[in-house]
Amino acid sequence: MNELGIVLKQIAAERKNVWYSVLFGYIGGVTAAGLFAASGYLISKAALLPPVYTLTLLIAFIKVFGLVKAGSKYGERMVSHRATFNILAGIRVRFFEKLEPLAPGIFQKFRSGDLLARITGDVESLQNFFLRVYYPPIVLVFVFLSSMIFTAFYSFWFPLIFAAGLLLTGLLIPAVFALRRQKIEEKVRESRAVLSTDTAEVLYGFRDLKIYQQLNDKEKSLHHSSAAYIANQEKSSSQSMFNQSVNQAAGLLISWGVLAAGVYLVQQGELDGLFLAMLVMLSLSVFENASPMAALPPHLEDSRKASERLNEVTEIKPVTAIEPYETLSDEAPVIRFNDISYTHEGEERPAVNEVSFSIEAGSKTAIVGASGSGKSTIFQLLLGVLRTSEGDIQLQNKQISHIRSEDIWEKSNVVMQENHFFFGTVRDNLQIAREGLTDEEMLWMLEKVSLSRFSLDDPVLEKGENLSGGERQRLAIARVLLRKRSLWLLDEPLSSIDNVTSAEIMRYLEERTEDATVCLISHQLKGLEKMDRIIVMDGGRIAEQGTFTDLMDARGMFYEMKRIEQEILV
Repeated sequence: MNELGIVLKQIAAERKNVWYSVLFGYIGGVTAAGLFAASGYLISKAALLPPVYTLTLLIAFIKVFGLVKAGSKYGERMVSHRATFNILAGIRVRFFEKLEPLAPGIFQKFRSGDLLARITGDVESLQNFFLRVYYPPIVLVFVFLSSMIFTAFYSFWFPLIFAAGLLLTGLLIPAVFALRRQKIEEKVRESRAVLSTDTAEVLYGFRDLKIYQQLNDKEKSLHHSSAAYIANQEKSSSQSMFNQSVNQAAGLLISWGVLAAGVYLVQQGELDGLFLAMLVMLSLSVFENASPMAALPPHLEDSRKASERLNEVTEIKPVTAIEPYETLSDEAPVIRFNDISYTHEGEERPAVNEVSFSIEAGSKTAIVGASGSGKSTIFQLLLGVLRTSEGDIQLQNKQISHIRSEDIWEKSNVVMQENHFFFGTVRDNLQIAREGLTDEEMLWMLEKVSLSRFSLDDPVLEKGENLSGGERQRLAIARVLLRKRSLWLLDEPLSSIDNVTSAEIMRYLEERTEDATVCLISHQLKGLEKMDRIIVMDGGRIAEQGTFTDLMDARGMFYEMKRIEQEILV
């Protein structure tokens, strides 16, 4: 039950609604049993032709029971569902609070479709824990105890039969069927995760699948996973209905036992026959409420597995700074890497191996190298997205291990290789740079990055799908230019922009970053002549470093890369 801690904490927060659910459920159960029992007594009493006022009084009691039953059932539904919605809302909020510090590294551990299945399907599954598992057994036990106390006034055999029936329909039969349903429910969860993953891949990769003419194969795979999910759901539903039918049949069998015991006691003169119909009707009502107990173990197991899948995510320890925390000022920082090594999870070869360099405050440094040389890993280490204990990184002469990632991001202008754009307008996507931006500032910045043809009200689709690669990069640059920070971290910021526009943007960037510390990661070597230092990476190590002139004069790796680039361009 430790896996269900995420739900139990939210239920504890809703204890007021929980108690009201139990109270209304108990009143509804008792009045339903009383309604049936009074009806049985009325039938028997009417056969003896009593005075009219006696029948009138009994009918009035039955009407009262009916009204109370209807009102209490409505109250139970309203309060229990309100509690359920609040519980699910709390679970979602808690899940996202735990998930947010794990991004973006979480996507290296879980596929996006699988995460989507956990956030939606698994959270929704937990609604059944409160509605089907948590409080209904409590209500059922109280109703049974009340019925047993009531029937004990007529014979001690009836409480014994009721207790045996409760044990059979509330525990033994559900336990037997629970073992049979475990594999089915596990298949339902697995097939749901596969379907979510396949769906996400088709949506995100639709264009590439269409271009490479693989869409039909992927659609077949999606149909297959969908059919598997539907088939497993059908098996689960069929098994659930069968379980409830068997449990209901067992309840009817117990009622037959009550009838048989009552007939015997009437024959022996130990029970007035007037109460026989009442006792049978009472047992029918009570055991009818017990039939849903057959669905309790599957819901419990489903909730336990759903919580387990959520806990797989929330129990991951986020990469955080070490106390005592230090903060960065708004000044251009000094950056130092001292013997830094980092190996990605699941890999043996280090992405960065014993790297040491320094970037002085207000200087411009470019890190170049082939794909896989470790440039992006250095970038992520500098951003605090990745953390390592092998070596020491310093910002403003403060160890980065004691600086929160949020503080680094707050003090930095960052342009990634892939920048996200939200569904909305150009204005919406620029306003996230900082608060208080005016339309004039945004329009002026669009002009500086050669996007003057756009208006602030032009639409931007999700992920900038209606923009070209160069337009996305220029919009991302415009966004960071509006932030006015003294640390610039640029990862291939101009790779999709033509040479003329790229040169114009670089000139403006040089003006804006005159007093800032700039770290540029690039595989393109054009425009690096004005850099204060160039670091050449190869196989996770620094192959050489120096100014553009020094590296060209040394005729080493950088010289060869530059020569090859010029040959290709020519």
